[in-house]
Amino acid sequence: MAYDFSPQDLTGKVVVITGGTTGIGRATAHRLVAAGAHVLIFGRQEKELNDALESIREAGFGEARGLTADTAKPEDVKRVFDQAEAEFGGVDILVSNAALAAEGVQEMSPDAWRRVVDVNLSGYIAFCQEAVQRMKAKGRGQIVNVGSMSAKVREKGSSVYVATKAGIEGFTEALRKEVNELGIRVSLIEPGLVGTDMTASKVPPEEQPKKQEEGQMLKAEDIAECIYYTLIQPERCDVVLVQIRPHGQAI
Repeated sequence: MAYDFSPQDLTGKVVVITGGTTGIGRATAHRLVAAGAHVLIFGRQEKELNDALESIREAGFGEARGLTADTAKPEDVKRVFDQAEAEFGGVDILVSNAALAAEGVQEMSPDAWRRVVDVNLSGYIAFCQEAVQRMKAKGRGQIVNVGSMSAKVREKGSSVYVATKAGIEGFTEALRKEVNELGIRVSLIEPGLVGTDMTASKVPPEEQPKKQEEGQMLKAEDIAECIYYTLIQPERCDVVLVQIRPHGQAI
């Protein structure tokens, strides 16, 4: 018996990455451009966007396109997908990753925690809704939502953040069942502690390399590689959930 281990080819696939200018999103953009995908990234800050696009060009594997947008603004959701249509002719893959750090509800003002919910949960729902509308006409597509192990661990002092990540977990599972018959695959990646700008309040950037070397913290590229693995599986396969944490993070 001959086995076929050929992965799915991402060459020419159109990928929209939310929060693609920093951290996990930026690393994922690098990984998917290197795999031959057409990648559109966005973030709220033009400086971070330009820096991310330049870093991808300098890597020498290809170019990404980008724009400034906010996942919490309904008008920006359509604008991002319209840009993907204009640049590349459609969208095949959505990687939802944009998120804000948050504390416990006692430490946050109502405006602050509502902003976090708008970005971390409502933004995911809005982008998935728009992606499904555009993918279902083709009868295929892929959505990868990046959540967090916080949905399971539920750390003290992070109740607002935990609420959004638990919401993403439930939403993604139900969405997968809703769109399965449309030919759209949906996956959830739940990382543990990752060394990014978002976790700088927990672990200062200068301390992160040591934590990573000791197995106490992941690198953004670890999650990017996990997302890549999810995307290259044959269409007969659904990678439903991946939980990936540092070896030294026991809880």
